[in-house]
Amino acid sequence: MRSVRQTIATAALAALPLVSAITPAGMLAAPRRGVALANPSGEFAVYTSTNYSFEDHEATTVWEKLNLTSGDISTWTADSNISEVVFVGPTNTSILYINATNEEVDGGISLYTADALNLASASLVASLPAPFSGLKAVATETGDIHFLVYAQAYPNGTAYNADLAETPASTARIYTDIYVRHWDTYLTPQRNAVFGGVLTRRNATISRYTSPFAGYSLPDGLTNYVTGKCNATCAESPVQPFGASGDYDISPDGSQVVYLTKNIDLPLANFTSSQIYWVPFRGSVNDSIPINPIGATPGAEGASASPTFSKDGSKIAYFQMNGIYYESDRNIIYVANADPANLNITSVAGDWDRSPDVLVWSNDGNVLYVAAPDLGRERVFPIPVNAAADYKPTSITDEGVPAGMQVLANNEILVSDSKIWSSRDIYTVSSDGEVTNIYLQANLVDQALSGLGPQDVSEFYFSSNSTETDLQSWIIYPANFSEEETYPLAFLVHGGPQGGFYNSWSTRWNYKVWADQGYVVIAPNPTASSGWGQNLTDAVSAHWGDYPYWDLVYAWDYVNATLPYVDTTRGIAAGASFGGYMMNWFQGHPLGRRFNALVTHDGVTNTLADYATEELWFINHDQGGIFTSPNETSTYYRWNPILFYENWATPHFVVHNDLDYRLPVSEGLMLFNMLQVKGVPSKFLNFPDENHWVLQQENSLVWHAEIYKWINYYSGLSEADSPF
Repeated sequence: MRSVRQTIATAALAALPLVSAITPAGMLAAPRRGVALANPSGEFAVYTSTNYSFEDHEATTVWEKLNLTSGDISTWTADSNISEVVFVGPTNTSILYINATNEEVDGGISLYTADALNLASASLVASLPAPFSGLKAVATETGDIHFLVYAQAYPNGTAYNADLAETPASTARIYTDIYVRHWDTYLTPQRNAVFGGVLTRRNATISRYTSPFAGYSLPDGLTNYVTGKCNATCAESPVQPFGASGDYDISPDGSQVVYLTKNIDLPLANFTSSQIYWVPFRGSVNDSIPINPIGATPGAEGASASPTFSKDGSKIAYFQMNGIYYESDRNIIYVANADPANLNITSVAGDWDRSPDVLVWSNDGNVLYVAAPDLGRERVFPIPVNAAADYKPTSITDEGVPAGMQVLANNEILVSDSKIWSSRDIYTVSSDGEVTNIYLQANLVDQALSGLGPQDVSEFYFSSNSTETDLQSWIIYPANFSEEETYPLAFLVHGGPQGGFYNSWSTRWNYKVWADQGYVVIAPNPTASSGWGQNLTDAVSAHWGDYPYWDLVYAWDYVNATLPYVDTTRGIAAGASFGGYMMNWFQGHPLGRRFNALVTHDGVTNTLADYATEELWFINHDQGGIFTSPNETSTYYRWNPILFYENWATPHFVVHNDLDYRLPVSEGLMLFNMLQVKGVPSKFLNFPDENHWVLQQENSLVWHAEIYKWINYYSGLSEADSPF
């Protein structure tokens, strides 16, 4: 069957006009597919697919249906108001879904039930008065449906609906602690909360093509399990700004709930510590009990993540870090009994030198499948639940970074991932690593991506004076690449600084889109990168300006000495966040003179102003301590780019956005002003409605066009008379 599907995919590719290069517009308009969600029997899966039209200036979303037997893909529904779907109910095709509209309440949502094979059977079962999301649901022994959703809540526990909220006479904000704003939002009294509800089943005649939920209703209100749990701060779940339904779970029998919140005993801005609470579904916030309070598990005091019930509901797996100030510490896997009177928390493969961030249970509850950064990829590893501390996991996937995975009824794992050359691949893999079916490869079916493939990418390892670990870098080649020709260098530096450049697709910093301007892209993973052991990740603390800088110098030296097809005399460099800081550091140091142009996106200019950020735990950790005084012994002083202002000379493009509260816009304005005063050719791009990232397609198209106009002029790829 796999060879047949590959033949179908190859035929689809043959029907596509091959592109010579991927353009920013093509990349931004191409389908963005969600994670495939299979029905309980594993017969089919559904996922969203969103296209953008630059002609109509709008996005269109449809749901696609993947037949997991034949591999056929068809449109399931074009109703873009269906925002979330859960398979739950009396049959393998019964679904509960959220419709993002509500005819009764502005700003509310509706819950519908249907048979997935006949959406015309849909029945409205509940009208909820707020923009709830994050639907999870299970069927109980009685036939009722227990479900969870989340929304912001007022301090009194009721759900918040901005459309119905009273507009105050004054816009004043008053704060008495130091968590004033986060990511792109000023904090308000409203906080996220997990709510539970019961869909009660009445007697009804069920047939295959009538609603399997006929007679279901929501007779009672929703229960808030979170709001009101307070000490130094108040509980919130999911945790903003990126928390979602992965921050909570419901047991398969519907009797228990677990949710994640920041540690309510500690100030929010100063510590990463978070805890997982257990609460009976029929209980309330007053019945919630912390599973992993500080002291319950030796050393485990930091951030927790991904509380997940086993398929039989007897166990809860989760991640937790040790460091209480450190957001990039190593995630350790823990398993607890789903019994607050006898938790018996144990670590799983506790000494494994990787930091997993995705987990799912096997059907029999004996294995955890986790995904972890590993050597420039994010690979899936099966780990026995009883694995000893010294257990060495072996991966069952290779290339790519999973966006999600699901264990099917036949025990195969359905993986939705992306790669540098493909925005979405969907396939199944066995527990021993055999790829059993390849259902979708975006580069074989999407016109804008046609012709892209693994041949566009390679990697190399190099040594540096900062570490005994050999460091990795990606090479991404331009369209129609030939080793007999030369191409200017595009040298990218990743953010974080903890994190990395991985074999994954991005609609923000897409290596192949950069390469297809005519560059060979070099994307190194220096000190601070994740996936080569925790020591390399940790080593950047208090060393922003030396270890990673020297690693990048050595990467450039390797390219210059080893890759004859790369023209370093026409090179440019670019980076965002920490990568933007490094561009500013380059500007004052010798490596900056090796590039014809630099690009800083939302980077740090003045480290003495680091406390203008929101997450003080990050700055305190990465600068090696709290800010005291700006003397020469302080890392806040030592690694400050503006100390080397006298050396600034390389043409510099600056991007900074108004809603970036991680690194305030004043950093970009300061950089641009200083460049202008010094007479360094420079340009400033600002988006008033974007945060640390540029996410809107129209804005992103401008972002690409302006940056490429700049770098292509200074690299000689453009024949323009000016970069302005």
